[in-house]
Amino acid sequence: MLKRSLIFLAAGFISVASAAQDFVFPQLNGYKIKSDYPVYLPDNLWDFINGAADNYLANGFVDLHVAEYKKGKTVIKAEVYRHSSNTLAFAIYSSERSPSFRFTNLGAQGYIADGSINFFKGNYYVKIRTYSKSEKVLQAEEALANRIAVLIPGEASMPDMLSLFPSEGKKTNEETFINESVLGHSFLNKAFKTSYQIGNDEFSVFILDAASPEAAKKSAETYIASTGISPVETADSKFMLMDGYNGTVFIAWKDKRIVIISGLAKDQADIADRYISDILK
Repeated sequence: MLKRSLIFLAAGFISVASAAQDFVFPQLNGYKIKSDYPVYLPDNLWDFINGAADNYLANGFVDLHVAEYKKGKTVIKAEVYRHSSNTLAFAIYSSERSPSFRFTNLGAQGYIADGSINFFKGNYYVKIRTYSKSEKVLQAEEALANRIAVLIPGEASMPDMLSLFPSEGKKTNEETFINESVLGHSFLNKAFKTSYQIGNDEFSVFILDAASPEAAKKSAETYIASTGISPVETADSKFMLMDGYNGTVFIAWKDKRIVIISGLAKDQADIADRYISDILK
């Protein structure tokens, strides 16, 4: 019985270990690497980032490797998060990004802000941090970021669907991906979102790709029905809804794709129709 239990425990250990993908951190001249952190998995990520773990888990978190680079009292910490897809790596990266940051050519996209260098590439989100204000340390941190970026597998490119957003009025570096509960609705999931401004008018555009045309139609019709109010058809197969949580919303769908626009007023259907037609053409 004891032997069987030991075999079971060993098998479980192998299974957990195989779920984590090894990552070997590069050397950094003059620094010693401390890499005795555990490999964090979904069941113990809270031990490392506590309350922030929920956002990572909601975006396909797989595993996390951590290392510290030490030189005297100086410390540079590197965190390499692996997610289940490039889209979800972009989702978590973009959720922590601000358009006011200084962007840099790292991976698909990266930024530098207050001693932090964050970027994503392939299925990975990388965060590097130092509290030192020394210019030499900051230069060493950038060198480390570049070395890690080279080691990260995958394409250094943004998700393809971002190219569908019209360029007119689009705010720079405000695109993101919402994996669950778009606009607060549990039946709307997996949407790319970006923000727009035309004159004084600000609004958001969401693009969702369903599994099939039937699934897209069902999601859109569920949304319409949830408002409890008959929609207004603003143009051919384009509708205006009154969402109790989000105010006036415009929606249309074609094949597997749904487009939703929020933030415009009832009398701005022409703007919504123009953007929707551009995306669904």
